[in-house]
Amino acid sequence: MNGTTASQEAEKIVAELPERISDVIKPFACHSPDHPALAQGDVTWSYSELAAVVADTTLILKHYDIRPGDRVMIISENSLALVALILAIAELDAWSVVANPRLSAREIDLIREHSGARRVFYTIKVSDAARQHAERQEADIAVLRGLGTLGVGPLNRDTVPEPVEVDRSRQIAALIYTSGTTGNPKGVMLTHRNLLFSARVTSALRDPTDKAYCVLPISHIVGYSAILIASLMVGATVQLVPHYDPAALVSAIANDGITLIFGVPATYQRLLEYKAVAGIEKLPRGKLRRLAVAGAPLDVALKSRIEAEFGMPLGNGYGITECAPAIAGARTEAPRSDDAVGSLISGIDARLVKPGGGAVAPGEIGELHVRGPNVMRGYYRNPEATAAAIDADGWFNTGDLARFEGDILYIVGRTKELIIRSGFNVYPPEVEAVLNEHPAVVQSAVIGRNRPLRSGQ
Repeated sequence: MNGTTASQEAEKIVAELPERISDVIKPFACHSPDHPALAQGDVTWSYSELAAVVADTTLILKHYDIRPGDRVMIISENSLALVALILAIAELDAWSVVANPRLSAREIDLIREHSGARRVFYTIKVSDAARQHAERQEADIAVLRGLGTLGVGPLNRDTVPEPVEVDRSRQIAALIYTSGTTGNPKGVMLTHRNLLFSARVTSALRDPTDKAYCVLPISHIVGYSAILIASLMVGATVQLVPHYDPAALVSAIANDGITLIFGVPATYQRLLEYKAVAGIEKLPRGKLRRLAVAGAPLDVALKSRIEAEFGMPLGNGYGITECAPAIAGARTEAPRSDDAVGSLISGIDARLVKPGGGAVAPGEIGELHVRGPNVMRGYYRNPEATAAAIDADGWFNTGDLARFEGDILYIVGRTKELIIRSGFNVYPPEVEAVLNEHPAVVQSAVIGRNRPLRSGQ
């Protein structure tokens, strides 16, 4: 995409965005107050009820000494209380730090210490793992209006709030930790503008009649931005699901009016496995109108099986936490039969770079760099990693190897996972795709291993 065109498109989108992620529910709380916003189990919150709980939660957070610029950690599976806390934290110009309860004690402690969290909240009624973390940290148990019973960690009196931006859209909204390939968690600083820009682009095909199935963890960026914020932004309904169970998904499709499913490839693989084990002749389609997948390489055989099962395209997409996450996606009006991730989202630029620098020739593989309003502020308390990832002109190095065919993007692997065999580049996803075509193989993983050269090699 031409840089000037992308920049102009980005400016147009940004100009239409609200200031904070918490603002997205406010128009619907006024104009369609009774429309369902969130559902979990047999409990549903309308937009007016959600707005009221967020207002109460904002007061609760102030009571617990949360200040603008503080980092507030939430250890929670997908739940009503988690969403209310995220939006209330945004109202206070604080930062939400959502952690999956299934992380180890060591990982939770690393995130808590690195973020300098002012307090930690635990949704102990939703998750046994969250309850165990709360007990380990000797959290108080409190019944909070609208939120139910939560664990509330002690006040961190030593932490210092971060400066608050005058332009609220540039304020950090979320600190999302990603381990990457090093195993050491890095905190990705995402502003309200980052999240809202990405959500706006991914919400283009949604409307208030939609009901999105949110089983991907909100502690990860797809659940946080592409499902939760993007759906609330258009006045749709989000069904919150703490744990993935293929049988529960089949029931939701048949009985709950689900129209949108967002998953990773394993979501759909397990759905087909359940169908076979349960002896189901055909999975129900219900009111489904869109299937989307991202988060990992998509096997073409799995894609074709899902599309045949539901009679609709499985839209492949590509993103990364540092881009909040949207970078590219297959267009509904131009479905693909291959493993392409589609064309770039509106308002961003991309380029392919040779290792060590320099542009690649058309059709060749290179390292993917992107630039736009979706690119993170940086890694928290890690200026060296930030400088290594984002150059002076704002280009973010995704670390992914890619190629373009016209305007269609293909992701072929990670730079650090590239295998060089006898001078030839071997991309693990391509080998995995061939292995996965065998009927005896459910899933495969290809990993390179160093070995000494023998004489004559």
